[in-house]
Amino acid sequence: MFRTLALGSLAALTFTTAGTAATVKSVDVAVELSAIENPRAAEYWTSIADDLENAIVAKIEDQIADDGIDLKIDLEEVWLSNGFEEKLGLADTRLVGDVSMTHASDNSRFGSYQLTVDVNTALPLIPADVDVTVLPADSRVYYDAMIAAFAQGVVDRLK
Repeated sequence: MFRTLALGSLAALTFTTAGTAATVKSVDVAVELSAIENPRAAEYWTSIADDLENAIVAKIEDQIADDGIDLKIDLEEVWLSNGFEEKLGLADTRLVGDVSMTHASDNSRFGSYQLTVDVNTALPLIPADVDVTVLPADSRVYYDAMIAAFAQGVVDRLK
C-alpha cells in the first residue's frame, strides 16, 4: 500500500517549531488483520489501511513534494466495540499505530511516535445531527470519525 504522491506546484507548509518545510513525499499505511482484535472490526474495517491513507493524503494535498518526508504508519491495534459491550460499559473503540517519518537526505526530518485515537477523540468529528447515545460503535459513522481523528492526529504532528 505504498503510495508515492503526485508532484506539482504545491505550496509547502512550514514547521512551526523547526522552520523546515513539512512537505510529504509518500504515505504508507499498513495493518495486519490479526491486529484487529475484535472479529466484528476485522470484518467491518477491511479497507482501513486504504481509508486512512486516503484521509491523510486529502489533508496534506498542499504539502506534497518530491523532497518531502516518507510517512509510514503501522496500525498495531484496531478495536471496535459492539453494542453489547457499550451497554455494559466495556466499550473501548480505538486505533493505535506507530508513525515514523524519514527523509532520504535530511537527518533532521526523522521522527517516530505512537498515536492512539479512541472514541472520545472521535466524538467531535461525528455530525451534530447524530445522537451518539444510541449510535453503536460498530456503525459507519464511528468508523469515519475514527479514521478522520487518526488522520488529523498524524497531520497535526507534521506542523
